[in-house]
Amino acid sequence: MLVVQNTPSGGPGRVGDGLREAGLDLEVVQAHAGEPLPRLLGRRALLVLGGGYLPGEDERAPWLPAVRRLTAQALEDGRPMLGICLGGQLLAEVAGGRVRGRYGPPEFGSTPIRMRPEAGADPLFGPLPAVAPAIERHVDAITELPPDAVWLADSERCPHQAFRVGDAAWGVQFHPEVPAGRIGAWAPGPLREQGYDRDELLRRALAAEPAASAAWTAFTARFAAAVAGSGARTEAPNAPRARPGAP
Repeated sequence: MLVVQNTPSGGPGRVGDGLREAGLDLEVVQAHAGEPLPRLLGRRALLVLGGGYLPGEDERAPWLPAVRRLTAQALEDGRPMLGICLGGQLLAEVAGGRVRGRYGPPEFGSTPIRMRPEAGADPLFGPLPAVAPAIERHVDAITELPPDAVWLADSERCPHQAFRVGDAAWGVQFHPEVPAGRIGAWAPGPLREQGYDRDELLRRALAAEPAASAAWTAFTARFAAAVAGSGARTEAPNAPRARPGAP
């Protein structure tokens, strides 16, 4: 699996651990640090992580055209893909949806993710409980899903929390890879500007962590099974200040 990391702190975390435990080889490319992305995805699956950029902010994140190209290849070839936060927004745009910067109420900390009726038939979301907590950190939002996308989950403040394009590409606004304790490293000043208190966010997230860990660990195992079933294999091939998006 090719993993695109867009910020120094935005690694694959819990999702990466689960994918490795399932026997997948991860090639993590530190795109934010100038590591080159391959031109071709080949038979690899794709995981695009979060970052505080809009999907088209090429002047701030000059590697994004390459990520869009790889995302388009995954869609065209039916390769499994998971896009998280920025990665989900980028998937939405490449597939024909729309994303707006600094749009709608921001979300920070543990947030109840609500499964929509359409999630019941989805291989990743169907077995989840009706509501599962996950960490959020975003000020940008998907405003229109791609045509024919399956809308899978929402939250009180953000309608487009999860969706699927085709049979094997999923996008999420939340961070299934991030454990609650990571909030303790967030800078308190920017949170106060958004009306949040870091210590309170941390307390709530720690209380929700058992449910979050169970939900997103199982979710990751199902994504790993989708990747393994596709026959994916590994082929070897100073970041600007970012918006919230990579905890």
